[in-house]
Amino acid sequence: MLSRTVVSVSAVSSSSSTSPSRILCKVNPTIPKFLGLKGLSHNFTNCTTWNKNLNSNRKCNTRMENFTTKASAAAQPLKNADELIDSVETFIFDCDGVIWKGDKLIDGVPQTLDMLRSRGKRLVFVTNNSTKSRKQYGKKFETLGLDVSEEEIFASSFAAAAYLKSIDFPKDKKVYVVGEDGILKELELAGFQYLGGPEDGGKKIELKPGFLMEHDKDVGAVVVGFDRYFNYYKVQYGTLCIRENPGCLFIATNRDAVTHLTDAQEWAGGGSMVGAFVGSTQREPLVVGKPSTFMMDYLANKFGILKSQICMVGDRLDTDILFGQNGGCKTLLVLSGVTSLSMLQSPGNSIQPDFYTNKISDFLSLKAAAV
Repeated sequence: MLSRTVVSVSAVSSSSSTSPSRILCKVNPTIPKFLGLKGLSHNFTNCTTWNKNLNSNRKCNTRMENFTTKASAAAQPLKNADELIDSVETFIFDCDGVIWKGDKLIDGVPQTLDMLRSRGKRLVFVTNNSTKSRKQYGKKFETLGLDVSEEEIFASSFAAAAYLKSIDFPKDKKVYVVGEDGILKELELAGFQYLGGPEDGGKKIELKPGFLMEHDKDVGAVVVGFDRYFNYYKVQYGTLCIRENPGCLFIATNRDAVTHLTDAQEWAGGGSMVGAFVGSTQREPLVVGKPSTFMMDYLANKFGILKSQICMVGDRLDTDILFGQNGGCKTLLVLSGVTSLSMLQSPGNSIQPDFYTNKISDFLSLKAAAV
């Protein structure tokens, strides 16, 4: 039996310019579990109870991704695919580096997914990439020749909107978006007001003596995701909202260091955009994508899945595998993405999946070899 990664969730102090007692704080009863907090107040306007609970942890702004790991048993190469397949009901797949790289499908993926469906397995696709909405990802799957429904897709863009709904984020408040179209579409579907996004990509700041940049005082949350239109205007605008609007939430879709924009090389990921705001606000974000357990809890509740009956398949140790381990699932690392065998087996790596293999189509060859 492999030991599991132990999760330690803490909170970090907010900017000194924001009074903790004025933080927006209505929390759905299901939320404290993945926030790692207990006994939170459910009153949006009276934050006294929440503030006391946060102070008891000595900190104020919730941080979900502050995970610590304890040494685990070394990962085992996958030798009997049938045994793993039979042991679970649901497979959760990361997309970039597992299903595709850039716009190129990884060999053997269609046949592997067809085989798993033929054996009655539920398939779910979870990605930290927030540039597309679930509907847009559905079109990408279709373009690549994969029959995947919108209900089987969960992107971090959707997670951001789902999180705001879960805390009853006020409809009279606005969301400033540093990110692309996927976040905007999911916020719109959820009924939230938003501003920013790609249209702010062309805006510039003309610095003159005495210049003061104005910002919308009704912004109650800043959502930061991967953004190819990232610029200084967005950094300053989002920073003003987080630092000066009482209780403004700082939400990150993910903190991935790199991403696969093409199959030729790795590109700077959403973590680089989030890092700019961490530096300017001196605040840590609330992360809704992997390895936060928010999406795992959401999926388990939506489909009525026992987490012990889930296998998380991904190419990243610090997001995909940690996501599965934090959720109490079986984990399979594929070496078709950002993680190499030498990285997995490095003495400095403490995140060990249950199994590893080269790519998901090994399910087919290893299945045949086991017969």
